[in-house]
Amino acid sequence: MKKLMCLLALLPLTALGQIEVVDANDDDDEIDVIDDRGNREEIDFPEAMSYQLDSLMGQYMTKTYMTYDSDCRMTDDNPTFAREVYIDRLHRLPTIMEMPYNEVVQTCIDRYTGRLRRQVSWMLGASNFYMPIFEEALEAYQLPLELKYLPIIESALNPGATSRAGAAGLWQFMLATGKMYGLDVNSLVDERRDPVKASYAAARYLSDLYKIFGDWNLVIAAYNCGPETINKAIRRSGGETDYWKIYPYLPRETRGYVPAFIAANYVMNYYCEHNICPMRSELPVKTDTVMIDRNVSFSLLATVCGLDLQMLRSLNPSYRRDIVPGNTALSALRLPVGDVARFIDMQDSVYAAGSSVQKRAVVDIAEEQVAPAKKGKKRGRDRGQRVTVRRGDTLSTIARRNGTTVSKLRRLNGLRGNSIRAGQKIRVR
Repeated sequence: MKKLMCLLALLPLTALGQIEVVDANDDDDEIDVIDDRGNREEIDFPEAMSYQLDSLMGQYMTKTYMTYDSDCRMTDDNPTFAREVYIDRLHRLPTIMEMPYNEVVQTCIDRYTGRLRRQVSWMLGASNFYMPIFEEALEAYQLPLELKYLPIIESALNPGATSRAGAAGLWQFMLATGKMYGLDVNSLVDERRDPVKASYAAARYLSDLYKIFGDWNLVIAAYNCGPETINKAIRRSGGETDYWKIYPYLPRETRGYVPAFIAANYVMNYYCEHNICPMRSELPVKTDTVMIDRNVSFSLLATVCGLDLQMLRSLNPSYRRDIVPGNTALSALRLPVGDVARFIDMQDSVYAAGSSVQKRAVVDIAEEQVAPAKKGKKRGRDRGQRVTVRRGDTLSTIARRNGTTVSKLRRLNGLRGNSIRAGQKIRVR
């Protein structure tokens, strides 16, 4: 019986070995292959395998908590190994899901360990932020934990990623699928970008897909192109339910999706063997949420509470317009634990300042609608050289009131940040 099981285990590798890569230029985003029937097919790398490192390095979490490891003594050479070495390493991964080897998988591994080795270094550092969230969500639905590497090929661990097709967030949910799994999307909120909510939605979706297909390769392929597309491919292949046999009937990117997933599992575990040093990262300070029951802008929070605007955006990526929409529903604001107490202490001041801004906006609208002549005079005064900062004013509100921009106000007044005080004279022209 043991001998039979070993033979069966070798069958997928034998079949996969018949897929021949005929063109895989590292500068291109596609692979040309010939399958076991002599058919030439094109396979696309997943979109996230073409992201530029600069866009990842510009993230707040990277700039604040990650650095290159100056103690790393590895060379920058990427060694190559015999085919049997890759097969053995994939076999030794502690996974439930099948991790077979073929030339397409090898091409994806080569891309990660070659052209994308700097991105891999970054993703290894960023994984400290995101992998615990992914693992908790997957564990909640009793799913294989190796699925935590799906966001590697979906978004390169960039929570702000948006695909050409409109998928968004770490798990790259399309709008309709995200809403189906409870992720709210409107003009102010896009919960597809919330790492926690999107991770639980993704786990639930993957669980549902497994109930349909019962095969993890088909599940992750369906995650990429949708279950309807997988069912069409199965029908066109004559009822085959093996990913490697239906891939000629799949979209080009989905043909490379499972190989890229296998390669992501490989490189995130065997990076040392390829002389890739992870970026050094410090876990950010612990965070907590406070519930907001009225609309509050990030700029107001930054001004009144002295918080970092980029930090607010990074910890609350689901708010699309830098506004916590508490008027619509009770909304969570995530802050570092040390800043939660500061917000609670200054909560009344934040709300009062926000109320003052709203009242002034209503007055301005009323004046424009009821007294056009008076409006003209008011504009003449507002367009003078200087205005006096009112209580609760921010550079943004002053800029809007005077038909200018925050950057121009900073330049005119020699300001480096957003700090202003009531009674201060501000040049607007």
